[in-house]
Order: sequence, then structure tokens, then C-alpha cells
Amino acid sequence: MSRPSIVPIALTLDDRTGYTLWAPPWEEDGEEWQAFLGSTVDLPADINDDDPEAPGPMAVVHLFPSPAALAAFCRTATDHDLVDHPVWPVVSTLGAADLTPDEDHRFDLDGVYDVVAENPDRWAVDELAAVVDMVGRLAECCDTAGDDEDDEDDEDDDETGFEAVAELVAKPEVAALGLGIDAFLGRTGEESWARLGTAIDELWEDVLEELDEHLDWTGAGTVSGDAYPSAAEEAEARAAEPEDLDDLAEDDDEDDDAPVARPAAGSTAAAPAQAATAGVRAVHGSSRLTASPAAVAAAQEFWEAVGILPVEVVVPGGSGLTLRCYVEDRARFLGREGQVFVFPTPVDLARFCAGDEPHDLTEIASWPEVADTDTLPLPADQDRYDLTALTEVLAEVARGAGGLATHQALVQPAEGVLDLAEYAGLPRVQQLLGPAAALGRAVARGESEPTAPLAAEEAPALAAAWDDVVEDVGTCLVFRSDVTH
Repeated sequence: MSRPSIVPIALTLDDRTGYTLWAPPWEEDGEEWQAFLGSTVDLPADINDDDPEAPGPMAVVHLFPSPAALAAFCRTATDHDLVDHPVWPVVSTLGAADLTPDEDHRFDLDGVYDVVAENPDRWAVDELAAVVDMVGRLAECCDTAGDDEDDEDDEDDDETGFEAVAELVAKPEVAALGLGIDAFLGRTGEESWARLGTAIDELWEDVLEELDEHLDWTGAGTVSGDAYPSAAEEAEARAAEPEDLDDLAEDDDEDDDAPVARPAAGSTAAAPAQAATAGVRAVHGSSRLTASPAAVAAAQEFWEAVGILPVEVVVPGGSGLTLRCYVEDRARFLGREGQVFVFPTPVDLARFCAGDEPHDLTEIASWPEVADTDTLPLPADQDRYDLTALTEVLAEVARGAGGLATHQALVQPAEGVLDLAEYAGLPRVQQLLGPAAALGRAVARGESEPTAPLAAEEAPALAAAWDDVVEDVGTCLVFRSDVTH
């Protein structure tokens, strides 16, 4: 289990976006807990009800129209579920920039119908899995049905105020989302995706209705309902961030010594965590590449269509961008004779692609489209491999910080490394990440038990093996700075 932490998240529902905080599962006094920035409120009686008795307390999650409004609340409020969390004193001092969610922690509940209406790809599956998982966590923390300590009827143990959520997450097709795109490939996978769409059509409106009862769109009484941006306004504001390629190149030059922003640390306490299904990423990239989420999403439409994706690699010797595709399920990179060409900025990579230097991707059928495009090669998060960040985390765990990261932290860097090793012919890397090696077994556990914590006693061997992996990978990367303008 990861150390106690608090993560900013954004929820889009009914065409408005709200910001709040989520405390991923942590252990305290022998129990596992998770929570959101919220509180318990007493609801007034409904005078139109035949039995106008007050329904009693209800758990709510406070939402705010902007990270700035969220930060302002955190600086002054003391009556909420996170105030006793181990790291709340740190979180309460953070500003809007530190409380702005990254792309992995934005959940568009309105967009679920659009996702299931399309053919599945890895982005659609990952997005849907994340949204459903977060809805389940919200329901779990807000569900107070059956919590009456005076109720001695064992039959009420399974009572829930979120019947539609419980019914949805019990569907085998929903459980299959955690397996990734492989669960929805082939004829059987297509049928499973169709059944998933049917389940969403039947249950999602009820799910949202149940959830919305527990969402406080007044920011604990600090804002009005019309202060929340619509989905279109939110997207426009985020897209307004600098995204021009030449601006990116200039920013890289100007910001060489700028500190790397880290997500906020902290945590919330509201309900025991009973069904956590996804680990919390504890490894943060040290990339200097900046681009708005809207720009990355727009670029991905082109790169996914041509089947050649931008990739970022960060090693001790530097960071840069290249391209990768798969030919008969084997990775192939922009390079020659096992050497991978890596470029410092999207601008430099795009200029190389427009040139006529020979390389191993020129024979790909869609390469002429790549060479002729004006679309920037901006990598998605899942195609960014910071090998140095994992080195730092393993070293810290080895020094005694057990639980700093889960085994899931190994999976993505290992995937990128294995592709590079396959293309470049790096047998030691393949051996160290093989099923017979300790590092390979740890990676495999990250796929089967993603939330299992990395233990301090196993970290020294893993760190040493990972250092060897990174050293070998560095030998196949050729950092190019010779592209003419």
C-alpha cells in the first residue's frame, strides 16, 4: 500500500466540472481507509413526504469550481473528513497549481456513453475503467446504509444506498475493464464490449442519480451553483495553455533549471476501503516536456490512426522523443540497426520526420502521412517512460521507505524497456525482466497484484537489477541534436 497521500481530482457531471480531493487507501491502526474531501450533513425533513421525518445524516463530497477555490477552502476550513489525515497540514498550505489534477485524475462521467458507443481501444478501456473505479470509490465512501451500530439484523449487512452502482460493478464485463484492451479483442471481446454497453445504457443514469445526491456543488457553502464551468468552458480554458511547437521548444530552453512540480501529498479519512481495484501511481516523471491535455488528445487522434505513436524516454543521460510502432507484434522504433533516434523536443522530431534520412520506419505503409503531417508528436501518458524516476523510488524504498510505491510502479517502465530491448537486441535486459529473475517476477506481480506494496527488504536486489537495465538501455539511444531548421 502506498504511503498516505491526497490527490486532486476533477469530476464532470451534468455539463459542469467540480474539483475536490481524494485520499487513496492507507492503513491506520490496523485498518485500511480511503476518503474524499467531504463531511456528514443533516438533511432537512421533506414536508411533502407522507412521513416528514428528517432522513438523518448523509455523507457528501464537496466540489469546487476551480483549483483556486479548492485551495482557498483548504487553507481555512477545519470541519471536514480530511482534517485529521496525516498529511493534511501539508495539503492545507498548497496553492492552485499543486491542487490541479493531472490527466489521469479527471473523470468525465457525462462522456461514458460516448466511450462505449465507439469500438474499444486501449484509451477507451482505460478511461472507462478509471471512471467506473472512481464512481465505485465515491459510492463506497458515501454509503452509510446499514451503518447503524444498533441494528443487530445480519440481513442488513449487505444493504446499500447505491443499488445501481453495486449492480453495475458486479457485471463481469465491468470487472474485465481491469484487464485492459486484451479483454475486448476478438469475437468474444467484441461481444463482451457490447454487453458492457448494454449495462451502461440500462444502469448509468441510475448510477449518476444515486451519486449526485452525495455531491455538494456549493463547495461546503462557499460558492454558488452557477460558478461551475461547463464542460465546453473547461475544455476551452485548458486548451488555452501554450501548445505551439516552437513555443514548446523555447520553453524547454528557458526552463532547463526550473523545478519540477510534484503532485500534492496528503490523505482523507471517511470510510474503510473494502474494494480498492487500482493502485495509486507513486512514481512521478521528471520529463520537461509540457503540453496541454487538449493538445495531446488532439494529436493522439492522428498518431493512433497511422499506427505510429510518439514515445518519450527519460534516462540518466537525458530525455527525448522518438516514434514506435509494432510489426507482427514486434516493436519497431525510429532508428537504424538497433539504434533508437531520440530528439529533444517535438519540433526537432517533426523536422526529422519531414526529412529524407533513411531509418527503419520508412517502409511502414503510413509513413508518408507522418512525413507530411503538421500534427505534433506529443506522447500520451502511457507512452512516456521515465526510467530515472523508478530508480529514485527503488533507492528510497531500499533505504527503508517500505510502502512508498506499489508493484504497479514497475509495470509501465518495464513495458517500455522490453520494447526497446526487443528492437535493439539487449539480451541482458530481457533476461533481467524474464520470469526467472527477481525483477521480472516483481513486474509480473505488478500486473496481477498492482496494489501490493514494494517491501524494503526486496528493494536492494530490484534496484541493482534495474540499474543494469537502465545502463543497457542507454547504450541503444542516440540523442539527436543535429536536425537542421
